[in-house]
Amino acid sequence: MNHGHDLLNQPIPGLIRKIAVPTSVGYFFNTMFNVVDTFYGGRISTDALAAMSLSFPVFFLIIAIGAGISTGATSLIGHALGAGDRDGARHLAGQTLSFGLLHGLLLTLVGLACAPFLFGLLGAHGTVLELALQYMGCIFTGSVFFLVNYVLNAILNATGDSRSFRNYLVLGFFLNLALDPWFMYGGLGLPAFGLSGIAWATVLVQAIGNCYMLMRVRQSGMLRHFRIPELIPDRHAYYQLAKLGFPSSLNMMTVAIGIFVITRFVARFGSDAVAAYGIGTRIEQIALLPVMGMNVATLALVAQNSGGRQMERVVLTIRTSLRAGMILMSFGTAAVFLAARPLVSFFTKDPVVVDIGVHYLHIECFVFTAYVILYTSVAVLQGLKRPVFPLVIGLARQIVFPIPIFYLLSDVLGWGLTGIWCGILFVTWGAACVILLYVLRLATTMDGSAAVVQEAGEDGR
Repeated sequence: MNHGHDLLNQPIPGLIRKIAVPTSVGYFFNTMFNVVDTFYGGRISTDALAAMSLSFPVFFLIIAIGAGISTGATSLIGHALGAGDRDGARHLAGQTLSFGLLHGLLLTLVGLACAPFLFGLLGAHGTVLELALQYMGCIFTGSVFFLVNYVLNAILNATGDSRSFRNYLVLGFFLNLALDPWFMYGGLGLPAFGLSGIAWATVLVQAIGNCYMLMRVRQSGMLRHFRIPELIPDRHAYYQLAKLGFPSSLNMMTVAIGIFVITRFVARFGSDAVAAYGIGTRIEQIALLPVMGMNVATLALVAQNSGGRQMERVVLTIRTSLRAGMILMSFGTAAVFLAARPLVSFFTKDPVVVDIGVHYLHIECFVFTAYVILYTSVAVLQGLKRPVFPLVIGLARQIVFPIPIFYLLSDVLGWGLTGIWCGILFVTWGAACVILLYVLRLATTMDGSAAVVQEAGEDGR
């Protein structure tokens, strides 16, 4: 396989760096892509910025489905490659592409039909509702392009290639930097689309990404001798993708629902609070970038090495990823706490929005390490084909506990927005501690099993 790495034999720390660094660089440009969108949305009006903030949990439905399918595909293909079944891996790659196309089309139809209802749940009304529907109407129309990029990247990640997606994300950022103002303000024969122009620019960049990523997958050999009839659904392959992908999608969906819940509580304090929350989450994404690539590396390494029955390497991957992630996030926490005001002020000059955003970051920066623990642990369990426990944690963290805790802190105790921000902190750290204990116990079991196998091999000699 070209452009990949030998995930079964090369040293684990080096492999994590080789996969994680390009991925993190790519995620940086992807986040800056969103920052550019938010920046131009803020140039239109505060209502446009609020509409984009309200759109994020709806937009996240696309991310949830794409990320779930991607995670399941990376795990399955990685296991096949680790077991030496190259033909099976290539067959799964073709079926993953088919799976993504089908769900992209379904998502377009369902998303366009349900968008008014979803924004109604979020409490949107008036100009903000109108702008949000315009924005998400464009995004849902291009859903298939988003999902195809997810599945093509999943195929490459399974081989250890994280550079291709990085290259696309860097290119996408610069394209978006030029397309956003052009589509928004018009010119060169193009009418001014306003907020919808930002959405159409995003869709166009995703479509261009499909062409580039498909070329890279073909070069990797994972779609060698591919023919269109291979897209016809294979019941067994679809079942395997659904079995691993849907729990992962549902886990990500709980994040979308969690954002719904948070946004619904925040919206009671006005559009300024919603805009500040949207800005705060963008800054969080930037702060978490150094460790986001490690999740991809962890998933790929755990999948291939567990498929190859090299459990001692799986355990080493878990320990290395957790340790490095927590060290990195200690610096991220300090940086965001100290620079909160200039960071928020970059997006808006509204003093009320700035004050709310700074208050949010001064509390939420202490959740960063908990996010590292959660994301790394989920990647480990998905790589081991154990997607159910992350789903249980997701349901508890995003839905079961936040609603009563937000209500208690915000309304009963009268903490207002501070109660919501503290509720996020308490719930996230609780979930992180539970899943960390589960993963560490699992690692101890695997470590013991690996030792037994090693002793048996020595006795045999």
